[in-house]
Amino acid sequence: MLVLDAADLNIAAFDPFDRLIPIAKAAGAWVHVDGAFGLVARASRRKRPLLEGVDQADSWATDGHKWLNVPFDCGIAFVRDREAHRAAMTIAASYIAANSGARDQIDWNPEWSRRGRGFAIYAAIRELGRRGLEDLVDRTCGYCERLVTGVGAMPGAEVVRLPHLNQGLVRFLDQRRGAIDADHDRRTDEVIAAINATGEAFFSPTTWLGRRAMRVSVVNWRTTDADVDRTLEAVKVVLARA
Repeated sequence: MLVLDAADLNIAAFDPFDRLIPIAKAAGAWVHVDGAFGLVARASRRKRPLLEGVDQADSWATDGHKWLNVPFDCGIAFVRDREAHRAAMTIAASYIAANSGARDQIDWNPEWSRRGRGFAIYAAIRELGRRGLEDLVDRTCGYCERLVTGVGAMPGAEVVRLPHLNQGLVRFLDQRRGAIDADHDRRTDEVIAAINATGEAFFSPTTWLGRRAMRVSVVNWRTTDADVDRTLEAVKVVLARA
């Protein structure tokens, strides 16, 4: 089995599906794509090239609580082989009534008892439509780019990775003479905590190639240009304090 990424949570890096999947298939391997958030980027004509060849996989999974903005436990799985899907999930027990031929969801899902999670996903897709989902992807990617480049242009900040989707990285530098990477790491964590304390935005820290960085991620459908402006101002104020 080969599991490919769509996409990495730090820099939104995609595996080269068009190159790797044919190799795996030639070797008889099942190919699964972990598309926790990045799979939805296929809705955008601008971002679709990042997922070239992803349709050749055998199964895919994505999280509805990210770009679709639905409750946390709304995940989606797609399996090309219907019988393989059913065989993997079906459990026989003497107390389970024989299936009369109608589709029974316990044969397709690891849980037997659950709420109707699918309705939230259906409602979101129904409301957005094809163009609405594309617009959501494109808008949030644009906001992420504005945030990363805007923060990176401020004194004491540095762009670690420009976004090509909706994830980017910046870090904050200790501007004292002789500062080393450990000082920059400490400064980065301090600035992130100070920004979050303003209540204007929330960023999570991460480690990328051995260095601490601030992860910039935008997925919320309610985010606007005004929110980006307020966030940039909050970062500017925090950096000016020290």
